[in-house]
Amino acid sequence: MDNMLEMYLYETNTLLEQLDELLIEAEKNKDFTTNDVNEIFRSMHTIKGSSAMMEFSSLMEIAHHIEDLFFYIRENGLDSMDESHKNELFSLMFQSTDALRSEVEKIENDEPLSTNIDPIITNINSFLKKISGSKDSSSDSGSADGEKTSDNTADEQAIAIINQELAGAPDSDLPYFIRIFFEQGSGMEHLRAFMIVTALRDIELDFKFYPEDVETNGDSSESIIENGFYVALSSQENVERALRVIKEQNSVETYEVMENAALKKEKQAPDTSGESPAENDASGNASPAASPSPAQKAPAQKTAPSQSAAPAAHNSAPAKTSLISVNLSKLDSLVAIVGEIVITESMVTSSPDLQNLKLDNFLKSARQLRKLTDELQDIAMSLRMVPVSGTFQKMNRIVRDMKKKLNKDVRLTIIGENTEVDKTIVDSIGDPIMHIVRNSMDHGIEENVEDRIAAGKNPQGEIVLSAAHTGSEVIISISDDGQGMDPEKILAKAERNGILTKPASEYSQKEALALLMLPGFSTNEEVTEFSGRGVGMDVVKKNVESVGGTISLSSEVGKGSCTTLKIPLTMAIADGMEVSVGKSMFTIPIANIRQSFKAQKEDVILDSNGNEIIKCLDDFYPIIRVHELYNINTEITSIEDGILLWVETADKSYCLFVDELLGEQQVVVKPLPSFLGNFNIKNSGISGCTILGDGNISLILDIRTLYAAFYNQY
Repeated sequence: MDNMLEMYLYETNTLLEQLDELLIEAEKNKDFTTNDVNEIFRSMHTIKGSSAMMEFSSLMEIAHHIEDLFFYIRENGLDSMDESHKNELFSLMFQSTDALRSEVEKIENDEPLSTNIDPIITNINSFLKKISGSKDSSSDSGSADGEKTSDNTADEQAIAIINQELAGAPDSDLPYFIRIFFEQGSGMEHLRAFMIVTALRDIELDFKFYPEDVETNGDSSESIIENGFYVALSSQENVERALRVIKEQNSVETYEVMENAALKKEKQAPDTSGESPAENDASGNASPAASPSPAQKAPAQKTAPSQSAAPAAHNSAPAKTSLISVNLSKLDSLVAIVGEIVITESMVTSSPDLQNLKLDNFLKSARQLRKLTDELQDIAMSLRMVPVSGTFQKMNRIVRDMKKKLNKDVRLTIIGENTEVDKTIVDSIGDPIMHIVRNSMDHGIEENVEDRIAAGKNPQGEIVLSAAHTGSEVIISISDDGQGMDPEKILAKAERNGILTKPASEYSQKEALALLMLPGFSTNEEVTEFSGRGVGMDVVKKNVESVGGTISLSSEVGKGSCTTLKIPLTMAIADGMEVSVGKSMFTIPIANIRQSFKAQKEDVILDSNGNEIIKCLDDFYPIIRVHELYNINTEITSIEDGILLWVETADKSYCLFVDELLGEQQVVVKPLPSFLGNFNIKNSGISGCTILGDGNISLILDIRTLYAAFYNQY
């Protein structure tokens, strides 16, 4: 059941995300297309069926009523609604998908589902009644479950068809059958069969299907499991068109094309008058079945076609194998094992036992092994990479809802949505991006259109969400063309709150804007429904830094603001510079290094607190001696003998003094053992470790926390 639940949640969340994108795009165009209506109908049909299988009644009921609504719209055409009805439908659909998503979140959090969903059901039924006129809602809906007759005629026909199928292929006046079997244990076979029927109707294909009551009769699943689901067609061309659709359906295990043996026998008889002139109707409804022929009375087996059938073309549906979903924990294990292989390969080829030996064949094999391990490492990492489009597209909904509530005309422009990042990082940056977009909507974009026009701006505000690769990082920026942030106001507020560490006049614009990311700081004087700029930015900063990223702000009064996130592609592998201090080795991420250089004693001066600083590019930066910070014994204590690394992260920039550079190397990041948490290691500037090719351990320095650790210590 855990696997089934996991698959259900994955499929349902995917459908709801696709539905959100569809609704937002349709609302921008101010109308639904026929494809939109069909897509919504199919999505709700799938959610209804899978929710019924999992016995999630609230989800099933909501999806069922939306499905009824769109069945009516599909059957009566979009012209049956006027402009006001369409606007109301957009709001109703967003309300309904929110209700579905809320129920899904309860399932994910192991909470009980809602017992009262009457308000949303009432809204859907009221809207259906409104667009269908004065007819009774129960008859208007043209229920997607098919019309139910008051007598037992339909049930009797269904039983007759099923009884015939138990004896072989069904009776039909069409010359070809496609016999379909679904994957074992897929469940809800009758609804899966009806999804095929719906897909075939969408391409306007003439056909009949057996059992003909798959939509209304759940018991027909047993017949489909035993004998298959049959689609009857009039020509070979229609067979080929149908097969193209069937191959794209999920859960189809096998299908076979069969000739109608009964018709073939009639053609061979002397008194035959040719093919039956009966034409099947476009709706796919089968004619009442006649009694089965003697050849059909032999029981049909799932593993072999009926004895009366012509040689069948057995095929396996290829589409379903093109994409699979894998649990993230399995990918984590794979990446960990690949990392171990890379380390072991490096240890073997760097073994001191092989030094000074001429082993040409070994070296050739070692080079080939290194090439293969590099490729394996790249492939393993690529499996975890996903585009940021999923996170970006969710912002469309945030902007849409806030436009309505704040009465602001704003458009969201998305750039670089196909940029790929590690899955765990994508999950971590969703909330920070959402918070920044909310801030831009609430306090970035001007309240009054007149203010924008007076400033020479487009009356419609714009928020730009972009992503791009730069080496080992992804740069994500959220910018708006609003009123911007005034550093003077920020400094004045900070001074009133007593959080300035130096006179306000000594703060640069970058430092002033960085104050917004201090806990509890905000320039907003009023508490609104949405976060003010600055409220919660400390949490945003913490979330971004937790995945090894940095955040920075820039703004120009009257022209807008931009928040930039620098996110590593992955946290599992990093490009680092190996350095030595005494007998210890450290790894510094290449992304944090601006420059390395030699310095003379006269280049170093002392600040007012007695700390060493050095001038780089017309500015002064503090020097942190690693051997002093970590109490490491080393003979290199003079500035002339060692080397300085100019490093930076977010709003911090300084120089590290080390003994020597050992070279650049790609390292596999290993987390520190959990018991070291008791010693506050991470707050001492150490983020993890890696194993080098010679077996030595190198500690990975965290440039951000190392700066804080140094000044807290001294």
